[in-house]
Amino acid sequence: MYFAINPDWPYAQRIGRIVEITGSTGAVYIAENGQESVLPPAVSKRLDWADV
Repeated sequence: MYFAINPDWPYAQRIGRIVEITGSTGAVYIAENGQESVLPPAVSKRLDWADV
């Protein structure tokens, strides 16, 4: 599983641990677990990052 962070740095990042904090200010934190290759053009297009 991967995530994309920034159209100015269009790389696929591997997802590491996911931590959920519950309560009134609940949040989910997704840790990066390394970088893969450049985001495939089809993914950039689907993210509307086509100009990258």
